[in-house]
Amino acid sequence: MVVWAFLTVGIVAVAIGCLFYIATEIRRCFILQKLKAKSRLWGWLVPLIAVAVAALVLFLTMGVYNAVICIAVLSLFSALCRLVVFVVKKICKREFRLNYAVIGAIVITGVYLGVGWYFAHDVKLTAYTLDTDKQVGELRIVQFADSHIGALFDADGFSDYVDEMNAQNPDLVFITGDFVDDDTSRADMLGAVAALAKFDTTYGVYFVCGNHDSGYYSAEARGWTKDELFAALVSSNVTILSDETVVIAARINIIGRLDASSKDRKSMSELTAALDMDKYTIVLDHQPNDYDAQHEANVDLVLSGHTHGGQFFPINIFVALANDRVYGHETRGNTNFIVTSGLGDWAIKFKIGCIAEYTVIDVQTKDGED
Repeated sequence: MVVWAFLTVGIVAVAIGCLFYIATEIRRCFILQKLKAKSRLWGWLVPLIAVAVAALVLFLTMGVYNAVICIAVLSLFSALCRLVVFVVKKICKREFRLNYAVIGAIVITGVYLGVGWYFAHDVKLTAYTLDTDKQVGELRIVQFADSHIGALFDADGFSDYVDEMNAQNPDLVFITGDFVDDDTSRADMLGAVAALAKFDTTYGVYFVCGNHDSGYYSAEARGWTKDELFAALVSSNVTILSDETVVIAARINIIGRLDASSKDRKSMSELTAALDMDKYTIVLDHQPNDYDAQHEANVDLVLSGHTHGGQFFPINIFVALANDRVYGHETRGNTNFIVTSGLGDWAIKFKIGCIAEYTVIDVQTKDGED
């Protein structure tokens, strides 16, 4: 909680700085220039009041993080537009009556964030086909992660996605972490878990914890406990794997890992020591940051989430530094790694340069024999 408090304070400080910058840009408007000539005080008060009211509306309607994103993006585009206007003025050798930098920044910001909103809320199906020498026959996997129930959609909205995923006729469904969020309501948690019972699969539904499933808030603040979440999952016929392995159809190993934030997490060598690695081996690991060990263990497929596809610039830079992969499919030797950008989102309601998705993975034996 202390970390989140410092993060929030830092974000608010950035927002205040950006708001002041936006106020200085608004102050350049022709009408306010005339007002400034008459009263220096009102020349500052009007733009400051305007941005304060706009910021308050954003905070109340979108929350702290999304409001700060809107403000920061507007500041960035305002600075870029100011540079462009400066260059044009130098070339044309004239002054402009209108503040084109502010007008351009508002228009570009609106388009940019509008696109980001669309990509965060429009869930796509991403399909992969993997070949293997091992005898799995044909296996269809549906994987989703980072639904963060309650952030972008409630339990009813999630239930609709379950119907869509179930229509893919999966043999296996894997939930690779952050199914719920820290502030998911008890009603949404129970409703979303109940929706999982609608999956009709050959081999079942499997779940591993993400960092937000374990949660950063107390049980009192959340209104429910992790044990209650697990009990609800079990009642919906979901198998929870916490550094555990299961064998299905006598030919597939499934390894479900504790989240990387867990101090008690076992290593890949410990988890695979007693396994028959001639079987097709799938690892469910919320955070994609143990690729070397997973490749060395010679597992066949590793499924992760956590990164949200990088979210957007400049957050994606830090996401890339903290993980082995941000999004998509990678192969190292015989090991396939897939990172999904997530069904939903955390507090942030925008995605730029990535999509919201669930994945359908078809695994097939190369010779087509069972």
